Formats: sequence, C-alpha cells, structure tokens
Amino acid sequence: MKQKRCPWAESSPAMRKHHDEEWGVPSHDDRHLFEMLVLEGAQAGLSWATILNRRDGYRRAFAAFDPVKVAKFDDRRLERLLEDEGIIRNRLKVYGARTNAQAFLRVQGEFGSFAAYLWNWVGGTRIVNHPRTLAGIRPTTELSDRVSKDLKRRGFTFVGSTIVYAFLETVGIVDDHLTSCPFKRE
Repeated sequence: MKQKRCPWAESSPAMRKHHDEEWGVPSHDDRHLFEMLVLEGAQAGLSWATILNRRDGYRRAFAAFDPVKVAKFDDRRLERLLEDEGIIRNRLKVYGARTNAQAFLRVQGEFGSFAAYLWNWVGGTRIVNHPRTLAGIRPTTELSDRVSKDLKRRGFTFVGSTIVYAFLETVGIVDDHLTSCPFKRE
C-alpha cells in the first residue's frame, strides 16, 4: 500500500509544509510554543489554512512571537494591529495575544519554562495515537480538557479544549498522523 500524508494536508503547499515539517514534531522551544498558542487561538472559528497564510503577518505584528515584548504591548499598539491586514483583525483575539503573553510569562516564572509546564502534563512522553482515518481523530480528549481548564485558571484566553487539543497536536505532544502517513513519528 502506497503511503499518503494525512488528507487535510493536501489542500495547499503551506498546509503540506506545516504537516511535513512541524505538525506532530515535539517542540520544547518556548518561543515556538508561544507562537503556536497565539496562532491556534487566532484560528478559532476559522480554517488553519487561513492562519498559515497570515503567519508572516503574525510574526511581524507580534514581535516574532517574543512573549516578553507582546506582554508589554499597550492598548494603542493593539488598536493599530486591528488595522493590520496581515492578521485576523478580531479585537478579542488581538488583545488575547497580550493576555496570553502575560500568562505565559507567569507560567515560565513558576516552572522555569512553558515547555516544562506543558510536557509535565504527559510526563515528558509524547502520546502517539494510531488513527486509520480522519474520523478516528477526536477534537478533544480528557487531557485537552484538563490542560484547557488549567490554562484558563492561569489567565489564558482562547484555550478551550478543542483549541488546546489542536495545539497539543501541532507542538508534538500528541501525534495524530494517520497510520498510513509517511510522517508518522513512532
């Protein structure tokens, strides 16, 4: 049987690149984790392709995802971002990026890094699922429910269980590549 990448990744070159090089690859880099947290929150109610197409705009608008800098954005700067066509200009999402940067820094202070906090949820070991079809991938799990609840308690926004599960997949804590996908990382 010829191996094929996960079908959702075939919609565009950007989606294929994200799937092949990033999705499901374990990340312990706090800046990358912050980037993915912001992007997953921005994606709420939209397609991932829409966000990937604006990723460079987000990098420019949000100081290359430096949480220290984003945490210091004042309201005037956030208001200017609401005019930036390179990002999704949703007031709650734009202001939420600052809120999340501030919460992110608090977590770093408590745990030494956001990665340490995040990977602690799985004891440092990835969860590798073996779905045969896209229908076999659940949008939430007990883990995403617990992480979502804790992030909300810590002051994060746009971290519902579905968003958190997508985040966990993107940063490689969960590997949901289909069993037939050549990018499955055992």
